[in-house]
Amino acid sequence: MVTAMNMQEIEIRVAERRDAGAVAAIYAPIVRETAISFETDPPTPDIMARRIEIALQRYPWLVATRDGDVVGYAYGSEHQPRAAYRWSVNMTVYVAANAHGRGVGRELYATLIDILRAQGFCSAFAGIALPNAASVALHEAVGFEPLGVYRDVGFKFGAWRDVGYWRLGLTASSGAPTEPIAFAAFRETSTFKSLIG
Repeated sequence: MVTAMNMQEIEIRVAERRDAGAVAAIYAPIVRETAISFETDPPTPDIMARRIEIALQRYPWLVATRDGDVVGYAYGSEHQPRAAYRWSVNMTVYVAANAHGRGVGRELYATLIDILRAQGFCSAFAGIALPNAASVALHEAVGFEPLGVYRDVGFKFGAWRDVGYWRLGLTASSGAPTEPIAFAAFRETSTFKSLIG
């Protein structure tokens, strides 16, 4: 039986360039060995470092560490480029194989959701390549609700793949929202410091 890690042993913090190698190492087998990601070539640490740097301008990118080692990461990203979508955000989480089922993903998502909500985003979305029971369970455990399935939307490992979409409401959707705060500015606030510890 797998038991939850002691969450006091897990530190959630903002990703830095130095984390890119560990993040790439977590992601590489997912790309190479599964249809969970629709990428076909694992990104190098340099490519991952650039992704982190670009994301951190507008969205949070978090890592979970245990004894100094990165055991998972989660981030927000642009939902769609058109201006009216700017209150919506995509969420993604990946956990190292040796930390699956131990609450790392849930802890990352709890912190990420709090930050995105405080930034002023209204809706979060997640696309999950199907089947993926563990990811569906995680997303639904933190409050995501299923929206529907894009059938045969990707082709990997010789087969067509479906992607399910889930939504999490971050704020009430009535009236005109305030502009979301870019993460680069938000991380300097006392609100952020209270969320990340």
